Amino acid sequence: MTAVAFGLLCLLLVGPVPELLSRARWPMRAPRAAIALWQAIALAAVLSAFSAGLAIAANLLRPGPDGTPTTSITAEIDRLGWPLWLLSVGALAATLLVGARLVVTTIRVGVRTRARRSMHRRLVDLTATLDEPVVCDDHPLRARYVRRLAVDHPLAYCLPGRQRRVVVTDGAVERLSDDELRAVLAHERAHLRARHDLVIEAFIALQAAFPRFVRSKSALGAVELLAEALADDQAVARTSPTTLARALVAVSDSSAPVGALAAGGSTTVARINRLAVPNSSWTALLAYAAAATVLVVPTIAVAVPWLVELSRILGG
Repeated sequence: MTAVAFGLLCLLLVGPVPELLSRARWPMRAPRAAIALWQAIALAAVLSAFSAGLAIAANLLRPGPDGTPTTSITAEIDRLGWPLWLLSVGALAATLLVGARLVVTTIRVGVRTRARRSMHRRLVDLTATLDEPVVCDDHPLRARYVRRLAVDHPLAYCLPGRQRRVVVTDGAVERLSDDELRAVLAHERAHLRARHDLVIEAFIALQAAFPRFVRSKSALGAVELLAEALADDQAVARTSPTTLARALVAVSDSSAPVGALAAGGSTTVARINRLAVPNSSWTALLAYAAAATVLVVPTIAVAVPWLVELSRILGG
């Protein structure tokens, strides 16, 4: 029953729960807390999957009369019966497969993303027309890692990592006022400081690890939107909602290369609309409480039985 409970909880946390949360409107009023809730749900789903596997393994290796785990397959088949034994072995194998896919996918996504960023960073550094540490003391384009490209299309994005870059084009500089350009750069710097790319990478790996028929397709898009909303809040703190809204409209039809985070994009309208609605502290508090509950309950459910068993073994 423990394995079944954890298995059902895992299926809920990778399917229906993310689907419902992605359709909710309140996360845009508390983006930081909503991202924390998304992360808690993702981590709880992984913990639940492994907890189901551990419960099945414990059932297959139930201690014998002498207190040591049973290692005889024939004895376990006689005790459980063929149908239940095959079901338990299949469920344990599926759990191990999900865990292996999660590890492999996380490594693969990280390696590929960093390789693409490194290649694009080299191209940007070779073609950039702005390479001076300081252009003008009172000008927004003053950071060492800012690069300006001779491109007429208005575009602004960042490349996270140790050798970070913020890329703007001539089209963006010409179309935006200084305040609007300052808002765009503040948006990109917020991405770099908070390392939103790592949060997004984790959800890409999680989405690839679970089978398509059980996972939600909306989780990644919802987290990406919340990351943009968080960066928008930082830009608003340095400028104003109106300034940022004008800047977002100017770069709304821009897109970023793979592995980069752009100021514009398909979510621009939703992000501009939320600028008129203030963030809610109560909503954030409830979201943090929900995140703690979602994460703590499966953790305690996993830890307590094993701690009790460890105490029994050490006490014996």
